[in-house]
Amino acid sequence: MTQLAINGGQPTIDYEFQRYNPIGKEEKEAAVRVIESGILSDFLASWGPKFYGGKYVQTLEKNWAEKFNVKYAISFNSATSALTAAIGALNIGPGDEVIVSPYTMTASATAIIHFNAIPVFADIDEKTFNITAQSIEEQITPYTKAVMIPNIMGQAANYDEILRITEKHQLTIVEDTAQAPIAKYKNQYAGTIGNIGVYSLNRHKHIHTGEGGIAVTKDSDLAEKLMMIRNHAEAVVGLKGSDSLVNLVGYNLRLGEIEAAMGIEQLKKIDDLVQARINMVNKIEKQLMDLKGYIELPTIEKNATHVYYLMAIKYVPKYDRPHRDRIVDALCKEGVPIRKGFQKPLYLFPMYQKRIAYGKQGCPFTCPLYKGNVDYSKGICPNVERVENDLLMPFHVGKVDLNDSDIEKIGIAFHKVFSNLDQL
Repeated sequence: MTQLAINGGQPTIDYEFQRYNPIGKEEKEAAVRVIESGILSDFLASWGPKFYGGKYVQTLEKNWAEKFNVKYAISFNSATSALTAAIGALNIGPGDEVIVSPYTMTASATAIIHFNAIPVFADIDEKTFNITAQSIEEQITPYTKAVMIPNIMGQAANYDEILRITEKHQLTIVEDTAQAPIAKYKNQYAGTIGNIGVYSLNRHKHIHTGEGGIAVTKDSDLAEKLMMIRNHAEAVVGLKGSDSLVNLVGYNLRLGEIEAAMGIEQLKKIDDLVQARINMVNKIEKQLMDLKGYIELPTIEKNATHVYYLMAIKYVPKYDRPHRDRIVDALCKEGVPIRKGFQKPLYLFPMYQKRIAYGKQGCPFTCPLYKGNVDYSKGICPNVERVENDLLMPFHVGKVDLNDSDIEKIGIAFHKVFSNLDQL
């Protein structure tokens, strides 16, 4: 009998995998050029040419718009900032509700709270982990103004059904595509289907500049408002002659020239970097194919592509098998860095359970302008809770650069654990 590492046996993998790093010579040279120029940022919070940033920021935005076939791309210092500006640009505010998945990074929901609106959480599809049209429609009230769609794990959501619902109820769409750059739905890039889409340049995304984000839109008014919110809108609105003052409380959400210069070079590589990730996951899947019945490999919807921010492996529980957590512990001891679930449902975070965000009075949840009755109780999204607590054991393939030997050992480790469940 082969002894599992969790019980004192020899681990299958006794070293750390090489870390994913897409930064090469081109990015280093671009960063040095900016440093030597002495112009690390070229924004001014006043109306004029510098309001839109420096040459590297504007070049990145131009190139991004061309790549994603949209009219406007607006850079930010993070995708979190871009999501916040997107909610503001859509004129969402106190008393409004925005439907969002609870199975996503916290920024998808806090972007809504930044403008004193209310996140309303809708359930997911257990196979793709994306928010579903049916769950969205079940949460629509007279106060619903928009839907936030996180294209989670790296796969585009089912847009046909969602668009049918949003058009029926005249709702706007923000796409949080931080985890799914160049993923497609019916040959259209995720992030370019709704009113505003957001991408991330954060350190563990497919392409990265350390920090950064990009918002895209085909609407000139939305683009202008995104740029206003990014750069101290209140200071320029008068001279610019804006007709509306709604949500034009400006921030400093600007991207620096170093990050922008690196982003220009990263964008040139995006197709190759994403394809390399897909190829890596395909090789891992071949190692695990014969474990069907114990695990389920990622589901790819008919009209969608998957770019694998995470490789979402699902455990198949049975009454005579250990709980998912025990399986994950055993695999980790064998040297496979997988996780117990992905993200605690957002509505179970203290902010929502205690309904405290701004000030001591509980705004925006208790704001007099809010006439709704949002529910954040445990159990409101049963699919999310079941997936998170019992089923999902994702492998963060975005953090590692695996060679064929690494992948073979991952396969050996999985087979070792599932061949010795009696030891758990």
